[in-house]
Amino acid sequence: MSQRVSYYEIAPEGMKIMMDMEKYTKQSSINRTTRELIKIRVSQMNGCAFCIDMHTSDARKMGETEQRIYCLHAWNECDFYSPEEKAALELSEHITLIPSKRVPDELYHRVREHYDEEQYVDLVLIINQINSWNRISIAMGNRAASK
Repeated sequence: MSQRVSYYEIAPEGMKIMMDMEKYTKQSSINRTTRELIKIRVSQMNGCAFCIDMHTSDARKMGETEQRIYCLHAWNECDFYSPEEKAALELSEHITLIPSKRVPDELYHRVREHYDEEQYVDLVLIINQINSWNRISIAMGNRAASK
């Protein structure tokens, strides 16, 4: 299936807002590795092959290891993610599944052990941004393609 709608052409102002948010999240103090891990994990949870393909490729280009990419779906069983990354990934899962998981105070405090208030907000924005991209991509029929 090809892309259903040329959404950048049809809704340029809306897509500019999405791109402006993307620019903001890239300038946040959350390191690039953590941002990419969040994007991959959330995309896995949402079943967005297009975004998984994009962000695993980006992660590899920045030097991320195959082991960490392959094991991301089971990050909580691995010793090779940092405590900061694990906190961000746990928050990512809770926000992505917010109807059933919510964000309990205990999780908030665990995340805040590693991130200050501004970084916490930035994490939430990064997580929401990739959830939005996943939903746009899936709804528009974007597909991962052979390279």
